[in-house]
Amino acid sequence: MIYFCAMQQKIVLIGGPGTGKTTIINELIKKGYYCMPEVSREVTLKAKEDGIDQLFLTEPLLFSKMLLEGRENQYLKATDLKKDIVFFDRGIPDVHAYMDYFKTEYPDYFIEKCKKYEYTKIFHFSPWEEIHTTDNERYESFVESVQIDKFLVKAYSDLGYNLINVPFGSIEERTNFILNSLTSE
Repeated sequence: MIYFCAMQQKIVLIGGPGTGKTTIINELIKKGYYCMPEVSREVTLKAKEDGIDQLFLTEPLLFSKMLLEGRENQYLKATDLKKDIVFFDRGIPDVHAYMDYFKTEYPDYFIEKCKKYEYTKIFHFSPWEEIHTTDNERYESFVESVQIDKFLVKAYSDLGYNLINVPFGSIEERTNFILNSLTSE
């Protein structure tokens, strides 16, 4: 059974760490769009509160299970909303893409959930060295971001998604590109 509302567009922003996804999500929020935040920061901060500095590095499968659950919950919440468009800062397939990047085995249900919960469109943010930064929750270097991006592209492509590449540009230009892509059909 696929949980997909034909009227509602579920739009995912993907790309390696530090490519501008969250900045654009924040801009979309300012414009009045409903957006689901990146779950991994929440999971990472909760683990730090519990005394685990880098949960993904110490227990990658547990971290990924928590992410998968969080992203599934976001999807279900979005389905219940009376919104025509819901944007997601990363989607369910990101979880197994990262697991593949780190060469960590995971149960089959990670892929099954990717097939069960479908998104309408996927906007891809390519690695962009000029804007890449690290912080307490994003520790990946630019080189790592480029490698992770390859796994993300593969994960979504393998599931049959057509990725729409967001060009480099100002926050306004990138946001308008996405919004124009939604209305140009």
